[in-house]
Amino acid sequence: MSEKIVIAMSGGVDSSTAAALLKDQGREVVGLSMQLWDYTRRETGDDEAWERKNSGTCCSLDDIHDARRVARFLGIPFYVVNFERAFEQEVVRPFVESYLSGETPIPCTRCNTLMKFDRLLARANQIGADRIATGHYARIRHNRATGRYELLRAVDRSKDQSFFLFDLTQAQLSRMLFPLGDLTKAEVRGMAESYRLPIADKPESQEICFIPTRDTGRFVERYLERTQAPAGGANGSKQDSGPDQDPSDGGGSGPIVNRQGEVLGEHPGIHHFTVGQRRGLGVAAGERLYVIETDPRHNRVVVGPDSALLRSGLVASRVNWISIERLTRPLRVQAQIRSRHQAAEATLSARDDESVEVRFDEPQRAVTPGQAVVFYRDELVVGGGWIQEGL
Repeated sequence: MSEKIVIAMSGGVDSSTAAALLKDQGREVVGLSMQLWDYTRRETGDDEAWERKNSGTCCSLDDIHDARRVARFLGIPFYVVNFERAFEQEVVRPFVESYLSGETPIPCTRCNTLMKFDRLLARANQIGADRIATGHYARIRHNRATGRYELLRAVDRSKDQSFFLFDLTQAQLSRMLFPLGDLTKAEVRGMAESYRLPIADKPESQEICFIPTRDTGRFVERYLERTQAPAGGANGSKQDSGPDQDPSDGGGSGPIVNRQGEVLGEHPGIHHFTVGQRRGLGVAAGERLYVIETDPRHNRVVVGPDSALLRSGLVASRVNWISIERLTRPLRVQAQIRSRHQAAEATLSARDDESVEVRFDEPQRAVTPGQAVVFYRDELVVGGGWIQEGL
């Protein structure tokens, strides 16, 4: 009896090719697409742009239609599961709260862990499937010596997505398949064409699925108008806003200041800014200025020269270990603080509160609270966590 695999189908080339490849291997394949967001909403405030971009986003209605076309072409069962309520509660709302807390979150990582793997695994169990597969570019292996499932970078480093998968648990990794991890993007495109998939020439999507116009600040404002969502750290990661800020107003406008506290201008809300940003500051100065801090307590944006963005280390909380059970002694790794960041040599040390201190061999630019830091040893993902503060 062949192994029964649920494939998460986004309607794109990667997941469609993964489905075709699994079927070609003789697996019993079932396609599932997730309905995550109501695309009739207008949180962006730009109806024309929303309609123009809708078909180019991940998980849009057009994408679900494409996934259904591919499933029909392959002759596999296909179902759509509605996770809209859970997606808003567990991904979108924490995303908004994190921005209002002065952080810059990564919704795709939470979506991977909580939607694509956690909830899809539950659905897979319901239909008696053995495992779940996706079109991610990453690899999984079982280490017999340690008994742990390990996550590795993809063969195609330019497409590697292991950075967004660091939060996966051992239970999830034990049930996962990444059929494309050993292939290059060019090879996957070629396979899509050889299988004659109806989406073989479909372009890739790079936007956050629920913000296709990329105007994050405007999305946050429209979301608050619609939901009256209170501010506060995502998952309770921040303390109360304190007496200087009403946590229900999203901060509103406030001062842009330099490191000496001198007011240089005014901002429309700290959720419009992120560490390292240079454009859109609206202040005149004799040098290039960058956002070096967003301060929700005092509702201000702090700017400074590029050199002020350098940090010798960081503190990461909510750490998930993959290749090891826990950190018992200082460990040498390569620490990656953004998906396109060149991982930097660093030393990890455990702290009493179960957070981790990361000390870089060389200072790194724009360490951003709310972003992820992933720890590698060459191609192996040791683990990762969420940046709490720079040091």
